[in-house]
Amino acid sequence: MSTLRICTYNIHKGFSQFNRRLAIHDLRDRLRVLGADVVFLQEVQGLHLRHARQHTNWPEQPQHEFLARDMWQQTAYGGNAVYAHGHHGNAILSRHTILSQANQDVSDHRFESRGLLHCEIRVDSLARPVHCVCVHLGLTAGSRRRQMAALVKRMDELAPAGAPLIIAGDFNDWRNHADTYLTEQLGVAEVFVSLRGRPARSFPSTLPVLRLDRIYVRGFAVDKAEVHYGPPWSRISDHAALTALVHPQ
Repeated sequence: MSTLRICTYNIHKGFSQFNRRLAIHDLRDRLRVLGADVVFLQEVQGLHLRHARQHTNWPEQPQHEFLARDMWQQTAYGGNAVYAHGHHGNAILSRHTILSQANQDVSDHRFESRGLLHCEIRVDSLARPVHCVCVHLGLTAGSRRRQMAALVKRMDELAPAGAPLIIAGDFNDWRNHADTYLTEQLGVAEVFVSLRGRPARSFPSTLPVLRLDRIYVRGFAVDKAEVHYGPPWSRISDHAALTALVHPQ
């Protein structure tokens, strides 16, 4: 029975908290230390022409490709926010084969561009592909409810009958409404809730107070879950990174 190591991380477009320094190179080093099989990333800069001119060490590749190079053979990217000088969104990096990918626009209003990046990933030890969804939900409760409803609808259609499922990302859900809603609707379990009874504190990364980031699984048992905060993580992003070790049930 094989295990799967999962990571979710809001990378703040490759800059440290308050945009004080370019942190994308440190971020790549730290992600490699974690050794995750599947990485769910939010606020990934696919293109930014101004930053490329301003920073001599700005990567030539899109950030998800730069981070994945020589470590994760497969990548998927969903651009959500598009502007004159670039775009950013969610990304999934995988050691396993990505069979399909699609990005669903779930923007609730013109001030926030949000998407659901959905991939099917083939894991050799499993008979069925694992449905993986990287999310970054809105800042208002109404937006999050409608975006979770769209997520449930999509998974009901494409990942029915208990198909293996991982949903991870920045839920912006400090009141913990997502946990009850998704658990009831999709039969998923949040990894930290499974082990500790509550979602992890993940923001700000210096000393986390708010429980914003989550990893939900279905068809997997949780062996371990960790929050990566404080130095050196607090010098990379304003969010902490979360990891979980799971195995198929």
